[in-house]
Amino acid sequence: MAVSPILLEVFKNRFSSIAEEMGVTLTHTAFSPNIKERRDLSCAVFDASGDMIAQAAHIPVHLGSMPLSVQAAMAGAKESGGFRPGDMVMLNDPFRGGTHLPDITIVAPVFAKGSERPDFYVANRAHHADVGGMASGSMPLSSSLFQEGLIIPPVRIMRGGEIDREVMRLVLANVRTPAEREGDFAAQFMANTTGVRRMTECIEKYGLETCREYSGALMDYSERITRQAIAAIPDGSYEFEDVLDGDGLGETDIPVRLVLTIAGDSATLDFTRSADQVAGSVNAVRAITLSGVLYVLRALAGRDIPANAGCMRPADVRTRKGSVVDANFPAAVAGGNVETSQRIVDVILGALAKALPERIPAAGQGTMNNITIGGPHGRGNAPFAYYETLAGGMGGSPSGPGESAVHSHMTNTLNTPVEALEYAYPFRVREYSIRRGTGGRGAHRGGNGMVREIELLSGCEITVLSERRTHAPFGVAGGGPGQPGRNVLIRDNEPHELEGKFHTRARKGDRIRMETPGGGGYGSEKS
Repeated sequence: MAVSPILLEVFKNRFSSIAEEMGVTLTHTAFSPNIKERRDLSCAVFDASGDMIAQAAHIPVHLGSMPLSVQAAMAGAKESGGFRPGDMVMLNDPFRGGTHLPDITIVAPVFAKGSERPDFYVANRAHHADVGGMASGSMPLSSSLFQEGLIIPPVRIMRGGEIDREVMRLVLANVRTPAEREGDFAAQFMANTTGVRRMTECIEKYGLETCREYSGALMDYSERITRQAIAAIPDGSYEFEDVLDGDGLGETDIPVRLVLTIAGDSATLDFTRSADQVAGSVNAVRAITLSGVLYVLRALAGRDIPANAGCMRPADVRTRKGSVVDANFPAAVAGGNVETSQRIVDVILGALAKALPERIPAAGQGTMNNITIGGPHGRGNAPFAYYETLAGGMGGSPSGPGESAVHSHMTNTLNTPVEALEYAYPFRVREYSIRRGTGGRGAHRGGNGMVREIELLSGCEITVLSERRTHAPFGVAGGGPGQPGRNVLIRDNEPHELEGKFHTRARKGDRIRMETPGGGGYGSEKS
């Protein structure tokens, strides 16, 4: 088949717009501030093999790992008779293509007229503010996956367009905020329904074979552009190492090591010398490591190409089972998705900076600053569970200074507005500001972090999983490091410095203050 460049562009935008519309549907119909305000969600379209064709501009750490979830859903459905029109499968198991338990993926098949097997799939993933476990928000200082919440293997949640109420009751019986969870699930169902409808319309307009051919052509196109980007890197091996501050349970300075080898238009990324998995929850499953690689390769291409399975074809990603970047079941993984993923990106960019110092930025804040707060007395005296990741500084780059107080790299969420926080939760926001002077020095300074200080209007429990409190974000090409972050509990106007990872019970009137890291600087300062 001769591929028409015009039709290729049409299908590129058609498929990505379907994923974007799914995201709009999910955002507008969700119940929780975490999804409808922060947009902690992702949507994508897949071919019949479960390879990603197109994604919306959502969360990199979700999207790189979603193909494994779709393939796990396909295998799960096959065991129980296969997909039928109107079915949907849900799952969150990190060891079956998930990331961590709060991220619940729902997969739906798309059937062309007369097809007996799915021709495409659509899927969305959303972070639920609570899925049970030992701490409100389901992001605990855990030592086992079983402590982190309800583990959902691939299970059919919708059959022929009807919700399986028994499965839903089982899930809702194991969470602290069932009404909010049920509302968010309904939003996820509607997002997939939108995706199925739009993909069906696309097939009806262009024909099944044309849709198949151009989905494959888009992956081939992304592969070509990615190979061109890799070929522009000088051949050789480039090594880089960085560390995680700790796992929250006593282990500190946990190394993530990479040997990046460039040979022509192919890249080998060898993480096998990274640390063994640890007791605490900073372990990442292999899907997270693949997400980090996909994100950097897509960014390296520097062109408006679809982020799909083709981007990964030139990359050979090597990990070691039982390591912090490829953990074994039932390792604790709540923080691996959010914190270790950032360090994986840092070491890939650090290695690339040795090969391409004129292109690669300094380290960003290198953490998502995860905070969960939960208690029995929210609005209407009902239990509440709040989750948020906080922005920080981006690294300075050859093109200019880093942005301040933004989400970067593996997170692409928004900050929750003050009004939404104070409406939904028993909070009063005392400060929300840019943390001036925290970006690294250099020809192009790193961006500044931010400050969020919340007064608690009822007793509650707080868990924080944060990084870059000990080891600062690094500079590149002579630039200085960004300033590390701080976590502080203020009680009776007395500040108490806390660890990067902690769990505590707070009283009414206490204030939790988080000061996020600045980004590293780029280049030596001019005298």
